[in-house]
Amino acid sequence: MAHADTVPGDAVAAAAMTRPRIISVANQKGGVGKTTTTVNLATAMAAAQKRILVLDFDPQGNASTGLGIGRSDRETNTYDLLMNEATLDDARIKTKIPGLDIVPSSVHLAGAELELVQQDRREFRLSDALAAARGYDFVLIDCPPSLNLLTLNALCAADAVLVPLQVEFYALEGLSHLVSTIERVRRAFNPSLEILGVVLTMFDRRNNLSEMVEADVRAHFGDKVYKTIIPRNVRVSEAPSHGKPVLLYDWRCAGSQAYIHLASEILKRESGMAA
Repeated sequence: MAHADTVPGDAVAAAAMTRPRIISVANQKGGVGKTTTTVNLATAMAAAQKRILVLDFDPQGNASTGLGIGRSDRETNTYDLLMNEATLDDARIKTKIPGLDIVPSSVHLAGAELELVQQDRREFRLSDALAAARGYDFVLIDCPPSLNLLTLNALCAADAVLVPLQVEFYALEGLSHLVSTIERVRRAFNPSLEILGVVLTMFDRRNNLSEMVEADVRAHFGDKVYKTIIPRNVRVSEAPSHGKPVLLYDWRCAGSQAYIHLASEILKRESGMAA
């Protein structure tokens, strides 16, 4: 394993002793900016001197690509972690971003559901694998865009769920389905699971519908909706093709600045909870 760069001082010693906050980035609907949010939020948090681990739990592996991890560097991955064929220490690798590690994805994850269906504690495989996780402030899990056994494992392992929500006509309908799913998981498997917050993505101020949907979401979910809004931005779309988070591709663009503000808002809320 290639270990991440270390930051000297008491903060690292404290992180090594404490359990990280585990956040699943989830939405049952695809194309809402889930992976983009995972990659860029993790980068912005790392830039804020937090130690971050990303778990790419989507068989498509887009978070791995977005953080510059080539196919040849994914030999040990989240599939191995889920199937108890590798430990977290075996599977995690460092990215080019100081303080940010990743467990990359594998196409084999697509078949994991069938392989796990007869296994004991099939819903808790990821939770068990992360039980000994230390040395990080946050673990961000990029979930697949569906409710399957992979997503269920991520929700059972998580302390909270961050929901990226594309500002579109059917946004509230999709969000209500996800909230129902979270409630079922809380009742059956993970009583402490909570909604961390909702982040509005792909926002276009030239479109009146965007502002109407924003108003509806805020009316329904109140303070759970972050003040920061992620705009529709071409630089955000271009960055993954270069194997970089948008913050490294063009830190001045509107998308980069939005993710920096989102990270700050989330960290302030988390700090307030810990106080």
